[in-house]
Amino acid sequence: MFEDTPYLYLAGAGICILLTNLWLDYTTPNLKSIPAVGPSGHLTSFLGVYRYLKNGQAVIQEGVEKYKSAIFRIPMVDKWAVIVSDSKSIDDIRQARDEDLSFYDATNDGLQIEYILGRDVADNHYHIEVVRSALTRSLVARFGDIRDEIVAAFNDNIPSKPGEWVSVSALETVMQVVCRTSNRLFVSLPLCRDPDYCDLNITFTMDVFIRGTLLSSMPAFIRPLIGPLMSPMPSTFKRTEKHLQPLLVQRIEEDETLGKDRPDRPNDLISWLIDAAPENERNPSSYIKRILAVNYAAIHTSSNSFTQALFQLAAHPEYLLPLREEVEVIISEERWTKAAMGKMLKIDSFIRESIRYEGVVALVMTRRVAKPAGFTFSDGTHLPQGTFLACAAWSVHHEANIYPNPMEFDGFRFSNMREDEAATKHQIVNTTTEHLAFGHGRHACPGRFFAANELKAMLAHVVLNYDVRLEGDLPGNRWFGYAAVPNKDARVMFRKRKV
Repeated sequence: MFEDTPYLYLAGAGICILLTNLWLDYTTPNLKSIPAVGPSGHLTSFLGVYRYLKNGQAVIQEGVEKYKSAIFRIPMVDKWAVIVSDSKSIDDIRQARDEDLSFYDATNDGLQIEYILGRDVADNHYHIEVVRSALTRSLVARFGDIRDEIVAAFNDNIPSKPGEWVSVSALETVMQVVCRTSNRLFVSLPLCRDPDYCDLNITFTMDVFIRGTLLSSMPAFIRPLIGPLMSPMPSTFKRTEKHLQPLLVQRIEEDETLGKDRPDRPNDLISWLIDAAPENERNPSSYIKRILAVNYAAIHTSSNSFTQALFQLAAHPEYLLPLREEVEVIISEERWTKAAMGKMLKIDSFIRESIRYEGVVALVMTRRVAKPAGFTFSDGTHLPQGTFLACAAWSVHHEANIYPNPMEFDGFRFSNMREDEAATKHQIVNTTTEHLAFGHGRHACPGRFFAANELKAMLAHVVLNYDVRLEGDLPGNRWFGYAAVPNKDARVMFRKRKV
């Protein structure tokens, strides 16, 4: 599926070039004062669009190397994107008010949420606050469930042949584990283990990413015509409804008859959505859409991040023993708890370094200038209203002035740094202008505390229970625009240990 995506991009771009050329004359902000990567004419810039769609990371890096810390722009199909990579400009974006730089306008533009997930999800973001607050608060109480589901999911997806090497599809296996573990906190047992429920959420996650990215690469005037036809929501909703509708009706009735303060009320996403939903969304259909949206966010990034960490672990067996020793010592003292995860500095560092080294996206902190008067950076660069802008995360993460030997994987890079500086400064959940995996500032990923604990618990389980090696060479990412996707065909070999 992912292999076909570049050709879909290029076909769509080719059809739209001439129409877009005319349309851009009337709709795009004037950015001629900002240097461009490649040709900057409306027609000639499509050579740059072609390069961007094939490998956006390389185009962005070319701009960073050419213009150093200066602000520059790269061509996308229907717009120019202004790119920053210096810490001061990144901080300017972080500190900007929402009425000046809109996070939600840019997010909708990137995945075309109004078409892919629906206008109600695009306009009302209450589920994001649920993730930021209720999900994060639940981690201590629900960590035992996270751990239990990780164990069960790995056992179910990796054939048990003690002492023998077993080959599995890395990305497919990881997505199964992440989906089940996430839904243990979203919909609880037994639904989180239902094969069809898991399959529909994984398929939905891939569809949202592929279709949203493809639609965002088309001119805006075409999207209202094509967008509704590309949404995976209608078909997925029907499939999800048979699983969630009876459960949601039951939970709503229990709240009405038994009250929400009962001791045995499930502490999961269903309850949190019921508590937080606005009046016009207090119905099963609305809850289903939000559960699907949260599943997309939970499965996509975490699966890609852990798959990359798994590849690095398999490619660098020298890390296995020290990671295993750390887990054994801490678990003997703290057992499997959230507190134990907080003490696993090497586990934390290994995942953080995998994200730095490989990356999930080349751009983060996307914004659109919302203020009619435009937005001005500290260096005086002015952007008119409507301009799309972002931070070059991959480039920052590979800057030699920040990270010595940035093109080398150093699994204990951050745990070593934590020995020399404040103990919490370089942990995976911390965002800075130098580590942007989760964004930075008030719009940083709201689910990063859950994701970090999930990923750390998964890696701790793997190093404690398995030996790991690659089947073949270390696979690299494929870049589609500014998004990276692990090689879906790559396989990893596991050998069950006698623990």
